[in-house]
Amino acid sequence: MNKKLLGEERRQKILQWLKESENPISGNSLAKRANISRQVVVGDITLLKAKNEPILATAQGYIYIHPDKGTQKIQKVIICRHSPAETQTELEILVDHGVTIKDVMVEHPVYGYITAQLQITNRYDIAIFIQKMNETKSSPLSNLTNGTHLHTIEAENEEQITSALSALKEAQILIDSPS
Repeated sequence: MNKKLLGEERRQKILQWLKESENPISGNSLAKRANISRQVVVGDITLLKAKNEPILATAQGYIYIHPDKGTQKIQKVIICRHSPAETQTELEILVDHGVTIKDVMVEHPVYGYITAQLQITNRYDIAIFIQKMNETKSSPLSNLTNGTHLHTIEAENEEQITSALSALKEAQILIDSPS
């Protein structure tokens, strides 16, 4: 049986694991590695984020955003509208063109902008996202706004974004790309 990691030593180890990983790490995986509960991991991540560590919680797990990575990539905010049944199609169009979907955002009449981190880069990420939505019987944020929502997207070059937006427009999902 693994030794239970305690306090600051555990948080530093979690931070190290996140920094070393190219992929998101689930809370359950971090809990097993540190021999603690998932709830303790959630608290540790909160404390690390309070110390300004750039950690994102995504549907696939926690990811450390390296400040030096992604600086050459192109980002754009797009406005889309579709039914919940078309969510997978929208995401597949984007990743099939080499585009990462960084987040989803809706403008709520009471709460203002509500944003959720996605970090979806491939069809495997989409499958996990859709599976979690189904397992938890969750509905997309866009249900709050009759299907209208924004995404921050990112790609290596302008051509990937242009071709993805063209495909979204053809699928009648893209409303606008204001940025």
